[in-house]
Amino acid sequence: MKGIVLAGGSGSRLYPLTKITNKHLLPIYDQPMIYYPIQTLVDAGIRDIQVVTGGKNAGDFLRLLANGKHFGLKHFGYSYQEGEGGIAEALSLAEHFADGDKTCVILGDNIIEGNIRNAVDQFRLQPRGAKILLKQVSDAERFGVAEIVGNRIINIEEKPKKPKSNYAVTGIYMFDATVFDKIRTLVPSARGELEITDVNNSYIREETMTFSFLEGWWTDAGTFESLLRAGNLVAQSRQKETKPPRVLGQVGD
Repeated sequence: MKGIVLAGGSGSRLYPLTKITNKHLLPIYDQPMIYYPIQTLVDAGIRDIQVVTGGKNAGDFLRLLANGKHFGLKHFGYSYQEGEGGIAEALSLAEHFADGDKTCVILGDNIIEGNIRNAVDQFRLQPRGAKILLKQVSDAERFGVAEIVGNRIINIEEKPKKPKSNYAVTGIYMFDATVFDKIRTLVPSARGELEITDVNNSYIREETMTFSFLEGWWTDAGTFESLLRAGNLVAQSRQKETKPPRVLGQVGD
């Protein structure tokens, strides 16, 4: 399976931080944002990765990431998205890289606590179709929301005013090779973009969409509030990793 990190867009919600750099190069605690989705794929056992980026600062990715050697990657490449045609359009630029293989796609501003390896391994064994990761949230209206009946997703609605569930579609998607054919059939949405939700609903109509629930915390980092939240969550996780074990009998026990 191959990995694709989508790191395009103008980052307008983070202006003026993004006036002179790409959103995905901003710091999240002690690392550039783009490191986190790449590491998520690496931790899932994926060693062939392509980054799709765009804008005036695309060259900064090459200076930062080079050939991906420090992530232990077998292959690391880049594609360039002109303009803002949406997530599905950005994904279409990696078709040559995918070369008929299954792909795990992650949005470049998605930061997670857990590991997706189990879900990726499950999808490796899935004969065809797609798989998405869901997370229970309190503000589902901000996201694509999955409507679930039994053990099946029957529809995904983008940013609904009245969500049919509180299960948000995280920015982690797994697709078979037919995803690129599906993208070619899409019509731009009202905001002029090719929507990844429409791709997912195509798989749902085929009844080839599966899902898992994401463990641990999850956040995007596309707004000032979520950027701060992501940094704080990572900082707390780092502190847990380095905090020495408590000795029984010490003050406070």
